[in-house]
Amino acid sequence: MEKKKRIIIVGPAWPYRGGIADFNERLAKEFQREGHEVSIYTFTLQYPSFLFPGKTQYSSSPAPEDLHIERRVNSVNPLNWLRVGRLIRRQHPDLVMIRFWLPFLAPCLGTIARVIRRGRKGRDIKVVALLDNVVPHEHRIGDRPFARYMINSVGGYVAMSESVLNDARSFDRKGKPFVLTPHPLYDNFGAKVQRTEAIEHLGLDSDYRYILFFGLIRDYKGLDLLLQAFADTRLRGKKVKLIVAGEFYGNAERYEELERSLNLAEHIVWRKEFIPADQVRYFFAAADLVAQPYKSATQSGITQIAYHFERPMLVTDVGGLAEIVPHGRVGYVVRPEATDIADALVDFVDNHHAEDYSQGILEEKSKYAWSNMTAAHFSVADRV
Repeated sequence: MEKKKRIIIVGPAWPYRGGIADFNERLAKEFQREGHEVSIYTFTLQYPSFLFPGKTQYSSSPAPEDLHIERRVNSVNPLNWLRVGRLIRRQHPDLVMIRFWLPFLAPCLGTIARVIRRGRKGRDIKVVALLDNVVPHEHRIGDRPFARYMINSVGGYVAMSESVLNDARSFDRKGKPFVLTPHPLYDNFGAKVQRTEAIEHLGLDSDYRYILFFGLIRDYKGLDLLLQAFADTRLRGKKVKLIVAGEFYGNAERYEELERSLNLAEHIVWRKEFIPADQVRYFFAAADLVAQPYKSATQSGITQIAYHFERPMLVTDVGGLAEIVPHGRVGYVVRPEATDIADALVDFVDNHHAEDYSQGILEEKSKYAWSNMTAAHFSVADRV
């Protein structure tokens, strides 16, 4: 039996909301299930309000009762970074996992990592980064030097897609140890519900089939492509609607104008808000197909929610999406073009493929256990 370890996760968690916070909390629970002692150090300030594109950074849910979460990190205060790094170093944990998803946070997170590893007491503390993105989808000045600083601050890293791994290795001056392992299933959104219950709960018409676009709405996620595809004349007259469920992180007017120009008002169900964790299962239970028409991507938690709720998917052949959605087995992989997306939607609606993909989904989802993610961290740590 593996020796009990002290683990500190540095990254978003309650009271912050969103997929990365959900992931960190679920990973902490997996480490605990394996018998380890876990703390999460989350932010006192994550994004300054003028930089945050949404309505709120905070969760409306109660704090998880079974996790030790401390608010410690201020993303814009260098003195805080030094204090947090020294605090973690004094505790001498066996493993520190630092979650990295945005170059803006590299000075903060990279400095904390460097302080932890500094000096005699820090040399044997294993600091591993879990990478969502290294080079972000929406580029900004400073992205590349900040990413380089972060990658060279930690002892090693875990990536969840080939594209992220390749980006990390391009900045890695010393050839640090790494592991590539896929994003695990998001199985923390409650039990599956029946479609009839979900349809009633959401106030939908049970006579229709539903395509679901789910999650925060950003330009790179290609909702405009999906709207253009959904306007295809081959879909008109069919009992099918598009559900768009998520908060806009950007200009909502361009999508509303696109809806008007394409005469889609009667064919789209909008839920223009952040979907709380306890409501997620209803949207996926109501959906016949989950669409991710991204223009760029690394990996996506939406895919792993779809696997958990056993929904077929349509994804575009960008980033790491095609790595985990085998075409023709669990759904569709198409080019990020409106015509290709439309062809797949028409095929799905006309040929009733949902049942055809059910066995493939069951077999594929078994690959994405959380124990693989914990094992990846320990594998990297053993080689740091």
